[in-house]
Amino acid sequence: MPSPTVSSKMVKAPAGLRTILTATLVLLSLAILLALGTWQVERLYWKEGLLADITERRAAEPVSLAQIEQRASAGEDIEYLRISLSGIFDHTKERHFFATFEGRTGFYIYTPLTLPDGRTVFVNRGFVPYEMKQPATRTAGEVAGEQKITGYARSKLAEKPSMIVPDNDLPKNIFYWKDLDAMAASTGLSDVIPLFVDADGTVQNPGGWPKGGVTQFDLPNSHLQYAVTWYGLAAALLAVVFGMWWRSRKPASVSGAAGQ
Repeated sequence: MPSPTVSSKMVKAPAGLRTILTATLVLLSLAILLALGTWQVERLYWKEGLLADITERRAAEPVSLAQIEQRASAGEDIEYLRISLSGIFDHTKERHFFATFEGRTGFYIYTPLTLPDGRTVFVNRGFVPYEMKQPATRTAGEVAGEQKITGYARSKLAEKPSMIVPDNDLPKNIFYWKDLDAMAASTGLSDVIPLFVDADGTVQNPGGWPKGGVTQFDLPNSHLQYAVTWYGLAAALLAVVFGMWWRSRKPASVSGAAGQ
């Protein structure tokens, strides 16, 4: 038979190993929860700064397309910069972006605007209901001649924003994400400026459609709630561990008191 000393070590070793593994798992979980909470705090500061910047840009005076292009070529962020430009719309080449606006399903109408220098920029003229997708249902809004547009510069997307976003349906002229290259290629246009322009609410189209001023500025900002959640889970984990440690001490205290 094994000696009492060897038997005692064989019994204690697994318990000690379990304690080490449990402590390691707790510390690792705590580190992950705290890191996630801190990351959300950093995102909160970033989002608040972004919203403040958007507010400032919305209140600024419109600038020319040349100034927007200059800032873009310098690597600056042009998103939501106020812009003023003029040109002639080519309604035969409008593209339709699937969207919802004020509780209705429909499309944002992206129409190429031919500039005086011969180049083209796609302008989001606004929203039309689903049943008005075809231009024949809103001929009054197909304005002719030179038009002056004020709105917001929007950056070109480098890729589809998410895997859950459907692929664009080019044969049906339905876009689920703003692929500028596909819009240009599907219309046969070549000299297209690599940005979009959202027409603002001051642009009133005959017949009321498309309805301008559809740019979304109210960006979701739930980072504070997420940070509180992660930090709260970290605190709960510590409370559970402390409670288990405290309960594990009680039997020893009772036994010690009985032996006195």
